[in-house]
Amino acid sequence: MEIKILTPEKLLFEGEIKSVKLQGLNGKFEILNNHAPIVSVLVKSDVVVKDMEDNEHTFSIKGGMLEMSDNKISILVH
Repeated sequence: MEIKILTPEKLLFEGEIKSVKLQGLNGKFEILNNHAPIVSVLVKSDVVVKDMEDNEHTFSIKGGMLEMSDNKISILVH
């Protein structure tokens, strides 16, 4: 999967990943390869990205939005 995590000021992370864990309005969820298309509001939490070498990257966010389609994830955060 490809991911981009962006703020209004800069690109926080971009690359190929195995998974991403997030928290939406209705609780925590994880996106894996070939996940169904989804759009979600994100709440204050940590976004945890697992890259292709199994390294975890954690980003603390105040909120944001996620869109996933065709194994491409875009996350806009603040």
